Amino acid sequence: MDIGMIRGLGTVVVMVAFIGLALWVFSPKRKSEFDDATMLPFADDPEAVKHVEQASRSNKE
Repeated sequence: MDIGMIRGLGTVVVMVAFIGLALWVFSPKRKSEFDDATMLPFADDPEAVKHVEQASRSNKE
């Protein structure tokens, strides 16, 4: 096995990992989990939560 083949194999492994991660992140099944995670910085401030939820609703319309 020469160095070129090892590098090529490494490139394929990284590309497959990237595609898998992108599919995982943009999966519709994960949307609710990521929406909950989006609100974590505002968990201690109910006023900020209302403001962020209102802004996200207006962006979806």
